[in-house]
Amino acid sequence: MSFKDLVIIKPDIPDLESAYTVFEQSITLAFEEEGISPEETSQDIAHKKALLLKSVTDTSSDYIFMVAKLDDIVIGTISYGPCSHEIGVCTNNELDDVGELGSLYVLPEYQGQGVGSALINAMLKHLHSMGVEQFCLDCGLKAAQQRWLRKFGAPYKVAKDYWGEGSDHIVWLCNVKDFV
Repeated sequence: MSFKDLVIIKPDIPDLESAYTVFEQSITLAFEEEGISPEETSQDIAHKKALLLKSVTDTSSDYIFMVAKLDDIVIGTISYGPCSHEIGVCTNNELDDVGELGSLYVLPEYQGQGVGSALINAMLKHLHSMGVEQFCLDCGLKAAQQRWLRKFGAPYKVAKDYWGEGSDHIVWLCNVKDFV
């Protein structure tokens, strides 16, 4: 893929349908690989769709979304907003005042080609311009945890067996300036 054709923007209503497809395809694949039930998968997809819709249609939304587009089709998403329930539980609410980087999803056929990194870079530049100094992120998916450990380094907290024996939940706390 040529990055000269990749556009990263805040989404608008015409972007919703293809962004929803990103959620449906990438979350389904990731959750299947982890053995997560179809019901939980559907709930997570519906939750992400609702957050994105609210961010696009409600100016008072606590979430900022960005999308990566190729030929006017959304191929990836990222968000920034309040910390998730899991981060609160895993950290005893220590990071409640720190925003969370989340909803990083890329269509399966574009994964591993730098789209996710481009989305992270764009969002962190935006956060830096807003004066945001720190962000956190979390992950309970084993395959993704390995990528985040390489990209973001040592975790802030590891909740051992959070999702069951051998399934940890990991939380990172990072300084924006270290990534812009």
